Order: sequence, then C-alpha cells, then structure tokens
Amino acid sequence: MPRAPDVLRLLSRFDPRTDSRAVKSLQLTRALLRQSVEPFSRTSFDPGHITASGVVLTRDRARVLLVFHRRLRRWLQPGGHVEPADDDLVETARREVLEETGVGLDPGVAPRLVGVDVHQIPARADEPPHWHHDLVFRFMAQGDRIAPEWGREVRWCDVDRLGDYDADEALRRAVARATAART
Repeated sequence: MPRAPDVLRLLSRFDPRTDSRAVKSLQLTRALLRQSVEPFSRTSFDPGHITASGVVLTRDRARVLLVFHRRLRRWLQPGGHVEPADDDLVETARREVLEETGVGLDPGVAPRLVGVDVHQIPARADEPPHWHHDLVFRFMAQGDRIAPEWGREVRWCDVDRLGDYDADEALRRAVARATAART
C-alpha cells in the first residue's frame, strides 16, 4: 500500500501553474493525505479516497488512449482504485491501464505525474456519493495494439480531437502536460 508521506513528496513536485482546478485539487488531496486514516481505501467515503490513472500516449505523442466508463457514461483515461498489493500510485495506474486496455507500456520512458483531479462519484446501491482524488500519470505505449477487458470500449484518440469525446477540462489539461513533457 502506498504511504501518505511518499505521495505528499510526489505532489510537492507537481506544478499545476495556472490550472485553477488542478490547484484546488492539489490542495484537497494534500488535506486528505494529512487528515484521513485510510486515504487509499476504496471504502473511505468521507472525504473520499485516492485513485490513480494513466494518460497513455503513442510514441509520436499524437494519440491518447481513452476508455468508455459505463457508470459515468463518459470517455476517460484508464484508471481506478488502489489495491492492497500496490506499493505506489504509479504501480496502481500501470496495473489499471493494463487491466482495462491490454496496452503494453514502454518501460524505457519514466512515468510522470501530469494531473491531480478531485471529482465526485455518484452514489450507487452499495456506496454513498464520494470524492475521487485522482493522480494522473503519463505513460508511453509500446505499440498501438488494444486488448481490452471483455465488453470494455477502448479507443485511440487524436490529442487534438478530445472534444469529439467530450473530454472534460481536467483530462484536456493533463493530456497537454503529458504531450509537452519531454522526460
């Protein structure tokens, strides 16, 4: 399981610049990590919990991988909850990308934190509405072959066509930071 002090150190290196939503999300996520007894537990609903996701780019940085989230009815980057066996959030994001899309990630390109986004998840029968404090990592794909989980919709999207998929501002800005990062 990740450790809150390690994640706080990681967040100290993230600069959201003029992205006001990311600035606010960064503040809320730091507060969660300092105050919650179990910030990584998917059953911690007040004030929410940490999740991790991946902006996966093709090597030429021209396309990004999107997954259709059936419950939220939107196209998003692949990602999800921290599992007890995950040592850190990069591992969580990497595992989620592989599970949801089957896309291989280039081990020669270091993941990079490109976004922090706090968003509300609606209630369902077994859980109340709650907040996901999502840390978004940039990965490079080894190729463009997609092998998604059964029944999951996964697509490569041109980075300049995110509007065609109704991508929200947080995803657009994370993709912009991912494509601009050269390391």
